[in-house]
Amino acid sequence: MTSFVHLRLHTEYSLVDGVVRIDELAAAAAAAGMPAVAVTDQANLFAMVKFYKAAQAAGVKPIIGVDLLIRETGERAEPSRLTLLCMNSAGYGNLTRLVTRSYLEGARRDGTPLVEREWLNAETVAGLIALSGAADGDVGRHLGNGKTAEAHRAARSWRNLFQDRYYLELTRTGRADDEAIVEGMLALVAELGLPAVATNDVRFLKRGDFEAHEARVCIHEGEQLSNTQRPRRYTEEQYLKTPEEMAQLWADVPGVVEQSVEIAKRCSLELKLGNPQLPRYPVPEGQTTAEFLRAESLRGLNDRLEAIARGVPIVREIPREDYDARLERELGVIIKMGFEGYFLIVADFIRWAKLNGVPVGPGRGSGAGSLVAYALGITDLDPLQHDLLFERFLNPERISMPDFDVDFCTNGRDRVIEYVADKYGRERVSQIITYGTMAAKAVVRDVGRVLGHG
Repeated sequence: MTSFVHLRLHTEYSLVDGVVRIDELAAAAAAAGMPAVAVTDQANLFAMVKFYKAAQAAGVKPIIGVDLLIRETGERAEPSRLTLLCMNSAGYGNLTRLVTRSYLEGARRDGTPLVEREWLNAETVAGLIALSGAADGDVGRHLGNGKTAEAHRAARSWRNLFQDRYYLELTRTGRADDEAIVEGMLALVAELGLPAVATNDVRFLKRGDFEAHEARVCIHEGEQLSNTQRPRRYTEEQYLKTPEEMAQLWADVPGVVEQSVEIAKRCSLELKLGNPQLPRYPVPEGQTTAEFLRAESLRGLNDRLEAIARGVPIVREIPREDYDARLERELGVIIKMGFEGYFLIVADFIRWAKLNGVPVGPGRGSGAGSLVAYALGITDLDPLQHDLLFERFLNPERISMPDFDVDFCTNGRDRVIEYVADKYGRERVSQIITYGTMAAKAVVRDVGRVLGHG
């Protein structure tokens, strides 16, 4: 039985040129009997967690990778491609750092994230397998332009960097220069002893999805499908071909289809999901975080109850012992679940906001049911006065991360984020990302435009 693994594939998270949906990919790979499949979206790892879960659920080994864009010399020079695949956790760490750096330091004026060659060294590429990028890599481009010496030089340079983890990538997707580049690559295999592997540079699942893919490309490029002068960089052959189809396509080049399986065997990244790394709050020397949280909560509760005694309006009288019992019960749950630092950090930046003129909402959602949150000043609603349940927010029988819904004034929100980043470290602070995909309603207008109807 023929076995093959697709090692270069863009999903819908490659907004410029992919229409593959993750769940459908996992099902299709399993149905075709593929032991593994890779996702190598352009300059991002957005699909990684969803893909990892879906592939494992389908009984297919997930291979995590990225198509990196390498900056070439010359202001107008198009970047070349280098596909990196994670072999292990060290490779994953290196890949995430390279991708992050490409956005923070290497982005072009149009926002395209590029990797500088000097960032790549033995340390930064450890644990990573490299594919040459076929016609889009520097070796393939040199061959396509008839610059054999430059192609040799580039291939040797990559081989020196990656050692036995660099593979020349062969594709036959119906482009005019495919065979010339394949012949040049095979000459390098013979002369330099480099291994070669066949890929199909997948952009869609079925041949019939080609027009939908072209519409996606036209939306990104501001073109119309009917424009005969627009660049045609893709072909209808770039679908998820079966192992049998790939074996037939490469029957004249022994070993390059099987090589994909050998590469897949070298990739064994195990992601640890559902194990969040909780922040630590700096507490005074000699105290544990739990002890500090308990002391701050009791102090805050005393302040709240003293305010009631001074005449703050209340709904009804509640005995002090009810407050103490509720506070102790909540603290027991919070500490047992390891969320002490979370409560203290949220209380810290809310306190800073109030002291620095940034309006903060009184609290909403299930977090308003916490007396500890009320005592710390995170919320301004007394849960006992309003019969609010703490268990809706935190429940040891249903493990989930706490999530306070905090409303800051729009004009001061950035100042609060700056405070948190300055105090706790910018590398420890992030904002929730929303991944962009083309949902049905949002894309109707764009599709109409590329079809010439708008």
